[in-house]
Amino acid sequence: MTLYAGACFYYTIRMFRTHEVKDLPSVEIGTKVTLAGWVHRRRDHGPLIFIDLRNRRDLVQVVIREKDFSATEQEGLKEAIRPETVVQIQGTIQARKPGNENPNIATGKIEVIAEKVVIINSAATPPFVLDDPSVVVGEDIRMKYRYLDLRRERLQKNLLLRHEVVRAMRQYLIVRDFIEIETPYLSKSTPEGARDYLVPSRFQPGKFYALPQSPQQYKQLLMVAGLEKYFQIVRCFRDEDTRGDRQPEFTQLDIEMSFVEQEDILKLIEEMYIHLVKTVTPEKHITFQPFKRLSSAEAMSKYGTDKPDLRENKEDPNELAFAFILDFPMFEKKDDGSLGAVHHPFTRPRVNNVEELKITDPLAVLAEQYDFVLNGYEIGGGSMRTHDPKMLQAVFEILGHSPDDVQAQFGHLLEAFRYGVPPHGGIAPGIDRFVMILANEPNIREVIAFPKTGDGRDLMMDAPSSISEQQIKELHLRIIK
Repeated sequence: MTLYAGACFYYTIRMFRTHEVKDLPSVEIGTKVTLAGWVHRRRDHGPLIFIDLRNRRDLVQVVIREKDFSATEQEGLKEAIRPETVVQIQGTIQARKPGNENPNIATGKIEVIAEKVVIINSAATPPFVLDDPSVVVGEDIRMKYRYLDLRRERLQKNLLLRHEVVRAMRQYLIVRDFIEIETPYLSKSTPEGARDYLVPSRFQPGKFYALPQSPQQYKQLLMVAGLEKYFQIVRCFRDEDTRGDRQPEFTQLDIEMSFVEQEDILKLIEEMYIHLVKTVTPEKHITFQPFKRLSSAEAMSKYGTDKPDLRENKEDPNELAFAFILDFPMFEKKDDGSLGAVHHPFTRPRVNNVEELKITDPLAVLAEQYDFVLNGYEIGGGSMRTHDPKMLQAVFEILGHSPDDVQAQFGHLLEAFRYGVPPHGGIAPGIDRFVMILANEPNIREVIAFPKTGDGRDLMMDAPSSISEQQIKELHLRIIK
């Protein structure tokens, strides 16, 4: 047996590993293998040391026999082989003795007899227990050491589930002739609901970019560009109060289609989510097929909310009650008495023409808007868009924007509409909330790799943080304390 410290590693063994742990059950007994990973657990039994070697979410038992070590190597192992240490093992696969198998892991019928051990990097004692899910750890400490929290089985499973959901979404849409297109993160601040996150421009003093609350205008411009079927797994940013199902930055599946009506979009989403559940979480069952449809007025009257939980048994974690909420008002009265758009100003009002819109009480106008809800959460929303420039101009006027304001805020979109815009609409289901529900987690922080705390801080990176006086000067800013 040979033990090497990390400093000697690059001069001793050139190949990190010949196999991953997950592949070992199919490898022939007696095969020599090279493995690398983390020490998950260590157990000392007299002349034998047993370690569970971990690759991502897979474990294999490694047996280190004292008789294979010199006295010096034995002392080195006692000090070096600690939980979470990164090691490389060269050894031989053998079958476990009858009665010693572990049915709880995929490699439970085999073990690896170590012949060479390399300590790639030793680990300090973690600030909380990683291998016992029953141990309750405070959220602040988990967020500060998120890279350790992510080693735990719960988080690994959640991120794998998220990966499978996103992959299935992509595959479903690509097969149906959708094109995945990225849109900018540095954009223009426009009044669309929540506060924008602003980014000062160094080259244009006093001017700012905004991080997108959604790619709303870009995806409509892609329809003007003739792409017809667009999607994107996109990050969005909103400077609003956080809660269990909300973060300053979140991820959504963004979809836009040309030459369609509302029914086409609802049918696409219904068929896709039935496919997602069957493909990714077949243990789940869907309460209503086709999905339930309710008007917003009916939902409020029956359930007191426009995102009702329609499960037949709310104690059943595997029940999924999808529904579409339809027939929302186009406008609503804000706290200051002015009118605002319930969804956004690009939503198509349910009227025949501009003249009808102008003579109708704005609060009586319905919108071609739809929400997508699941188990008491809104997991998506969308609308048919106004493609008539005159109708869009009229909506802006009802919302109280002067012609100059409209031109300053949305002139680029109105200009684009002058060159032939198709009828179009879209929807943006949230990925974080959907995965949260599938994983039976209490909040979306458990399905996001690096989330923010409830007050919007990143404890691991210590953000937001101060910037240097030089940076402040370069950006032409002045901090008011």
